Amino acid sequence: MPHLLRVNRKEKEMAKGRIVILGINGHVGHAAAGAFVAAGWQVTGFGRSNRQPVAGARFIKGDADDVAALKEAIAGADVVFNGLNLPYDKWFNGRAEAQLARVIEAMGSSGKTMLFPGNVYNYAAGEKVLAPDTPERPERPRGEIRVRMEGMLKAAAARGALQAIVLRAGDFFGPEAHNDYLDLLILREAGKGRVALADHEVPHSWAYLPDLGRAFVAVAERRAELAGYEAFHFAGHFVTSGEVFDAIQTVSPRELTRVPIPWTMLSLLGLAMPLMRELVKMRYLWDNPMRLADPRLDAMLGPDFGTPFKQAMGETAARFFAEQKQAA
Repeated sequence: MPHLLRVNRKEKEMAKGRIVILGINGHVGHAAAGAFVAAGWQVTGFGRSNRQPVAGARFIKGDADDVAALKEAIAGADVVFNGLNLPYDKWFNGRAEAQLARVIEAMGSSGKTMLFPGNVYNYAAGEKVLAPDTPERPERPRGEIRVRMEGMLKAAAARGALQAIVLRAGDFFGPEAHNDYLDLLILREAGKGRVALADHEVPHSWAYLPDLGRAFVAVAERRAELAGYEAFHFAGHFVTSGEVFDAIQTVSPRELTRVPIPWTMLSLLGLAMPLMRELVKMRYLWDNPMRLADPRLDAMLGPDFGTPFKQAMGETAARFFAEQKQAA
């Protein structure tokens, strides 16, 4: 549907740039789309359906397994945001790498910029501070997959096919996000007055999606100053279980009880539910402090960047409680 990519001359003059969001229905893709629209970019989303429309963004329906459809969608873009992600239990047997390979193939030798959301899976639990130059020693096969995928981006950038910018962050949360760690683990029994959190105060890295979306805008708007391959670490919020609980309790319509994450029960559920099995395998992320740090990105974003944690988590939990009330 090439007509969906056409804009008039006035729009072209007003837009800061043209970006296509692959996987616009995903957590980070949806947040990024809203942030780029707000920043004055011409935004086009790509996905199988437009189930979460973003005001101000166009939409192209297409299948990310179809390289020709990807090529057509990104043809007029300056920047491609790769928010494609397989279900958590479907990454294996080369599927995640193959998905990325299709996007790289679609971009060809265009020299366009690809923005790629990264995570902390690349690193060993013993690394307490994760900087862009921290050695990558993944703890689990899922981390090995992410290292290979980022290696594919480095190779494509090295041959001049594209510019790749990885922005690494902790666990996503936000008012418009669903079926993430917050919903699946922490708030799973909040309707019964129970909030499941680690039974220790080891801090955990979180990324508030509206802030992360704005961080992607910031690096995209400075892409001309950057190298062919760049990796940035988004600090987000590094907070304890107690801080998470306090923020949730503040907006809860009832008194809550903090209980430990039921890892044993979740392991048993994993015998029949592949998603739960994969979540349990990543328990080490909750038992070890892994703080993201990047003074270079901090300088780009500025000292007043970011939403205070209590406000961010409060807004997110309030959405959860409101939806529960509506469903009751």
